[in-house]
Amino acid sequence: MRELRIGKNDGGQRLDRFLRKAFPHVPEATIQKWLREKRVRINGVRAGRDARVEADDVLSLYIRDEFFEAPREDEAFRLIKTPVLDVVYEDENILVVSKPAGLLSHPDEREKVNTLLTHIQAYLFAKGEYDPDAEATFAPSLCHRIDRNTRGLVVAAKNAAALRYIEEKIRRHEVEKTYVCLTKGAPRPPAGVLEGYILRDRERKTVRVYDASRPGALYAKTIYRTLERRGNTALVECRLVTGRTHQIRAQMAAAGCPLVGDGKYGSLGRGESAGQRLVAYRLRFAWGKDGSPFDYLAGREFVIEPGL
Repeated sequence: MRELRIGKNDGGQRLDRFLRKAFPHVPEATIQKWLREKRVRINGVRAGRDARVEADDVLSLYIRDEFFEAPREDEAFRLIKTPVLDVVYEDENILVVSKPAGLLSHPDEREKVNTLLTHIQAYLFAKGEYDPDAEATFAPSLCHRIDRNTRGLVVAAKNAAALRYIEEKIRRHEVEKTYVCLTKGAPRPPAGVLEGYILRDRERKTVRVYDASRPGALYAKTIYRTLERRGNTALVECRLVTGRTHQIRAQMAAAGCPLVGDGKYGSLGRGESAGQRLVAYRLRFAWGKDGSPFDYLAGREFVIEPGL
């Protein structure tokens, strides 16, 4: 049990509103549960959500000590009170969601809270499907990622078995990921294969494409076809055979047709807004049934509208 004394600046508020401000990292549903179960008392008297707190009131809180502490970095999801997700598919093992452009897939050194992963964890926590106190090491995880300014489909695993299974299928190239992009100019020929070796520059956070292998570079292959010409631009579909960092962006730029809006691998024209026009619009589980608990996913395909 902990006690809080109400200051003069907090007096006159309804109890549930005060608690939301006092515990910004606690979900609304949890606060309402405290009130329903009469875990909060005002001056020793059990209080409901409509009670009001006044200056110098003493709140007695019969809740676990960890709720008084700021979340650890690996529990940043607790700071998200209203998770925002575009769920395309969900079952007891996985989620397929559409990530908006501008949202990080994972936390990085600058952004810890507002990411796709933390919104997914907050969503499952609010649903009661993720209880970090009951887990030794596992937390809901993304099976793969896409760039911050790329929109599109991402698979997340709700349990360790699903994570291991999907990640293994990705390593075996049995998860087909297809993108649509808008390019400056059009690739020549209009359909074909882009192959090369991609070398990462971790300091600059870019990659470079080489025709021949070199130390540290990884083989990259993309199958593409032009869907439509739009004046000086083209709508191009790209299917990843390998999944390297910035693969489509870098290979298209190396082929002489960088993506519209991609200032990292091209240049922005007058009036052109930043952010590559690239959407991961189709995802297919291209494996056959193998007697696993995940046979029900074999052959499933998910598609969103590219909107380019």
